[in-house]
Amino acid sequence: MNTVDTPEDSTLEAAVPTQSMVLVPLSRLRARPSKRNVRRKARASIAALAASIRRLGLLQNLTVISCGDDGDFEVVAGGRRLAALKLLAKKRRIAEDWPVPCLLVADALARTASLTENVQREAMGPVEELLAWKSLVAEGRSVEAIAADFGVTPLVVRRRLRLANVSPRLLADYQAGTATLEQLMALAITDDHAAQEAAFYDSPAWQRSPEALRDHLTHEEIDASRDALARFVGLEAYEAAGGGVRRDLFSDERQGGYLTDAGLLDTLARRKLAAVVEEVQLEGWGWVEVAPRATAAELHVFQRVRRTRREPNRTEAKCIAKLEAKQNALQDRLDDEDAGLSEDGERALQEELDRLGDELEAIEQTLVVYPPGAMAMAGAVVSVDHMGGVVVHRGLLREEEAKALRAQERQEADAAGEERSGHDGGSAETGKPGISEKLAKRLSAHRTAALQTEVARHPQVALVHRLALRVVLDSYGSGGSPVDIVATPQDGLALHAPDIGDSPAAMGMGKVREAWAARLPKEPKALFAELLALPQGELLSLLAVCVASTVGVLASREDETPAAELAEAAGLDMHDWWTPTAEGYFAHVSKAKALEAVLAFAPDHVTRLSKLKKAEMASEAERLAAGTGWLPVMFRGKAEPGSETPKSSGSEAVLAADEAAAEAEDREELAAVA
Repeated sequence: MNTVDTPEDSTLEAAVPTQSMVLVPLSRLRARPSKRNVRRKARASIAALAASIRRLGLLQNLTVISCGDDGDFEVVAGGRRLAALKLLAKKRRIAEDWPVPCLLVADALARTASLTENVQREAMGPVEELLAWKSLVAEGRSVEAIAADFGVTPLVVRRRLRLANVSPRLLADYQAGTATLEQLMALAITDDHAAQEAAFYDSPAWQRSPEALRDHLTHEEIDASRDALARFVGLEAYEAAGGGVRRDLFSDERQGGYLTDAGLLDTLARRKLAAVVEEVQLEGWGWVEVAPRATAAELHVFQRVRRTRREPNRTEAKCIAKLEAKQNALQDRLDDEDAGLSEDGERALQEELDRLGDELEAIEQTLVVYPPGAMAMAGAVVSVDHMGGVVVHRGLLREEEAKALRAQERQEADAAGEERSGHDGGSAETGKPGISEKLAKRLSAHRTAALQTEVARHPQVALVHRLALRVVLDSYGSGGSPVDIVATPQDGLALHAPDIGDSPAAMGMGKVREAWAARLPKEPKALFAELLALPQGELLSLLAVCVASTVGVLASREDETPAAELAEAAGLDMHDWWTPTAEGYFAHVSKAKALEAVLAFAPDHVTRLSKLKKAEMASEAERLAAGTGWLPVMFRGKAEPGSETPKSSGSEAVLAADEAAAEAEDREELAAVA
């Protein structure tokens, strides 16, 4: 159609006298939606429709009315088609005066015609549409050609073809509403109709979630999106080696699919870990083995050599601080939504973060110290952690090696004699405090609340002690007792520990004091009469509460433990009153200090945590510390183990302590695997 006539010259008589088919130049169709068009919803998929029109032409006319003597027309039905045509003209794919076939209706029938076109048509059913796509391929059309016809990507076509290949029985149930599209998408991971039907119909209704159906069909394969070894080896390397992959077209492309050759994956992992094995062997271990999928249960058979983390020297500390500062700056850029980073930019920043993490890991490794002579007996296992990273379990002892090490250390201890004992005594000196004054006061506030609760249970411990000092011994010394007999309640703990109100100790004391406050009269004379009438046991309990509320043991340094004797007499055990959390401890100490703590309760995770940002490391340290019984120095009793830098002791005690730490770690790892 190269020429465009006026409506009067090109009319085609229709059955209805008030209607006629005309060819209208695109430039004379007003782009603004007509008020008589009953469709108000925003137009969608315009680009795809434009691509289809360019490939196949305009298959359905527009419905228009005349706007008067200026020769323009309003579109009362076909707004999406008009928008697609205008888009093609804007991109110079068609001429601005491209002839558009239109049905011209009278102004009085405009709204009726618009409503009729939208109401009287019947949309295809979803199964009919899927089968139609399948028929196009059966006719010899390529996926790429079909995608171009409909203005979609080839992936969209392949997904619809995969759905069309689902079992006819399941498609019928989908059309009837007893199966969902998400379930079909999960079942489409296999072309085996029998397997699809067995997975769906042999499972109870509550086990037909898309995830459960997909797992049912792939239980003998390896999910590349979740498997640590698959992440470590890499999908490209696996496929390059000839490994088979079952693709899930309906999952995120980054997930890859399902690997069908577990043996090949294990072989590739071992080859990739070989270079790490050589590096670890150079450290001087007696043996080094590779176990790509080593589990916590398997590692539990080993005993562990005691190890410590020495303090970094000035040069190392500066280097660590510099690397951590760079890490934090890069992480802040990645987290900044307004930074406008491209995918390549984000990838470059992430690679730089990984490089900095490797440098920190190398430094941390040099700070780990093992006893002389132990490395030649012990060994290491090179494995892959649950995130797909390399992890080296060092200091492992087989049963016979552990016995030999104990015998060797006993001989050395006997030979050293008293000289060794004197050396041990000197090593018990308290090191420099490593936490801030603010955190020290926060922790000691929790210790105060806990000690108040314990004193309330044991009134004779503090009350008699204080009275004897003051009355019998005539002592005014402030260091003799932490109890203020003037009865000044220590109620300002929240100033130092904002979370004290949620602690078990503070909540317990608060409830006891509230109960007594509700029971006793406020008027002094009435109170005196009430107290005279109380049984001796209840009076002693009230006295205990009053005395306990005066206990104050705030400290400014980590190595301060005021009222240690009182705490011991009252049986204070901070395990009952405090647990290590990110907000309560790890987020308020330096990264090096936090890693010292992790070294005590989860030594094999120190390297991994050293790569994390401060907030992430604190959160992960909280998770690892759960159930281990670890406490900061301020909360430990006189003979309580658990220091970040263990003291020298007999080999059996050391191994026993390390085995306990290993068991706690193994329990955590087993829980993570489960």
